[in-house]
Amino acid sequence: MKYYLIAGEASGDLHGANLMKELRGADPEASFRFFGGGLMQQVEDNLARHYRELAFMGAIDVVKNIGAIKRNLDFCKKDILAFSPDVVILIDYPGFNLKVAEFAKKNGLKVFYYISPKIWAWKEWRIKKIKTLVDEMFCILPFEVEFYRRHDYPVHYMGNPLLDEIEKFRAQLSGKDNFREEHSLDKRPVVALLPGSRKQEIRLMLPVMLKLADSFPGFQFVISGAPSVDMDFYRGFTGGRNIPVVNNQTYELLENSHSAIVTSGTATLETAMFNVPQVVLYKMAGGSLGYKLFRHFLLKVDFISLPNLICGKEVVREFVMSEMKFSKIKPEVENLLNNKEYRKRIFESYARLKEITGGPGASARAAKKMTELIFCAV
Repeated sequence: MKYYLIAGEASGDLHGANLMKELRGADPEASFRFFGGGLMQQVEDNLARHYRELAFMGAIDVVKNIGAIKRNLDFCKKDILAFSPDVVILIDYPGFNLKVAEFAKKNGLKVFYYISPKIWAWKEWRIKKIKTLVDEMFCILPFEVEFYRRHDYPVHYMGNPLLDEIEKFRAQLSGKDNFREEHSLDKRPVVALLPGSRKQEIRLMLPVMLKLADSFPGFQFVISGAPSVDMDFYRGFTGGRNIPVVNNQTYELLENSHSAIVTSGTATLETAMFNVPQVVLYKMAGGSLGYKLFRHFLLKVDFISLPNLICGKEVVREFVMSEMKFSKIKPEVENLLNNKEYRKRIFESYARLKEITGGPGASARAAKKMTELIFCAV
């Protein structure tokens, strides 16, 4: 069978690569063409476009690059027809991928969606398009099943592929962890700072994180650097502080961390799976008024971090927008670092989170189900 995959971000490249490996195991004759990155390219060297050419964040960035987006979309449509796949597999990235889904359906192609867009949080109206354009939805978050059920749209719950990555990392580690020595860290407990993977996020998050670091000299704060962001960018914030930046080693950092301060996103779930107590920060451009409008008209959930969303309660503290002030966060970080009972409650909630999320094997389960559905339809 021929599979055309579209991943528009680094995380999609990772999950797409793992899915491709498992699809090849389930379908030895599988061939792939894709929008993605280097990890997918390692599985099969047939890259159509790199996700870097699609990486536009926020309304202003999108408007400024509308021409490039249209060119990429036009190229994608022509490339899909030229490849003539048995199925188009879309990986998150809804702004682009739902347009591709519409095109694929008009041309009689089967459309699978792997990793649901977060329409349960905002843009719920997209459910109408999904029900019309997507043949099968494969979800990785347990509460998404109930969300889609309420909209009379059955989906497949696969579990979270992050667990596969964490298991793989720990198997490779095999007791040979020299992270502290490699980065010249001292014996103080490590606090991981995860400010996000995009420069826009880092600009908003890192200054507050660094101010907190200044307040707790008994702990060693370390920044998790994104592979797409150069070191000079981080140095512009750290100044003369002795705060290391470790590039593209988030799992190694979390494996060695006592606590973490994390920007809302996938990293909150990764931090929880490494059993690292955390506080979660979130701020968006546009100020408080913009966020109030966003919250009132679009945001449909009570929490923003994945541990809280999955458990349906506050597992970790969140500081959002106007709440994201040093004076409010500092007492919480004090508890996070030093209060044993506070940390114990987080560990207990993490244990429940892991039960709900299930074990590894999501990529293999998704590949098995996808190939079953395709071959049954032939």
